[in-house]
Amino acid sequence: MANLQSAIPNPQSKIIPLSETPALVPPNATLGLGGMTLYRRPVAFVRELIRHSNSNPNSNSLTLLAFTASYESDLLVGAGLVKRVRSCYFGLEAFGLAPMFTQAANLGEIEIIEETEASLAFGIRAALANVGFMAGRGWLGTDLPTLRPDVKTVTDPYNGETLIAYPAIHCDVAVIHALKADRAGNAIIGGNMGVDVELAILADTTIITAEEIVDSLERADIPGPAVRAVAHAPRGAWPTSCHPLYPLGGGELLNYIDACNSEGFDDYVRRLQS
Repeated sequence: MANLQSAIPNPQSKIIPLSETPALVPPNATLGLGGMTLYRRPVAFVRELIRHSNSNPNSNSLTLLAFTASYESDLLVGAGLVKRVRSCYFGLEAFGLAPMFTQAANLGEIEIIEETEASLAFGIRAALANVGFMAGRGWLGTDLPTLRPDVKTVTDPYNGETLIAYPAIHCDVAVIHALKADRAGNAIIGGNMGVDVELAILADTTIITAEEIVDSLERADIPGPAVRAVAHAPRGAWPTSCHPLYPLGGGELLNYIDACNSEGFDDYVRRLQS
């Protein structure tokens, strides 16, 4: 973790209302969502984005980028805001499949770019290094290259070995939920960081939603210069967990699954926004 005590002598406040965060997401954007599986997902932001979409006809064009996608991403798919998904996992862990994603995928209503942990990790690293690809062995001997004709092979110039050339993955907007953030955008996200630090640096625009806003932090997981805006969102990850502040809301996830299975997704979302 970086010591940020004197990194920004006179930080300009980046605090904005949560309701203004959707305006930072342009049409056709690649939207990266932080967190892992059912932990620390930016649910409050997703609710605002869905609310914003009701008056914005151009908001159904997102490419969703998530190392793992879960409840928050399923809400976006169900609301019709996602045209393309890039993730190595989309589900609700012990609670089963993500119902709206599963339905949309089976009906061919969204494009799914086949990804694995390796392709996402190497693609993000390539973008961070400002190169077109990153080479690795991850897909050698598998059928994955036939599903991704855009992924090429290269020859190692030093030993002649054939390697997979994972293309760089770019991100327009990243939204990451934090335990605590200060007015300059420095944020603490806790022990399970996933790829959130890399995502924050990768994105052209990074938005932090935070359980608590403080005047300043002496250390941070995500540095303020990488952050465009900070919004206060208490319990902003619920019903996913936000350790150590609150646990997973299992009952709410079951309510969500029941609503989707009974064709009640729209009513569920309206209750969320009331």
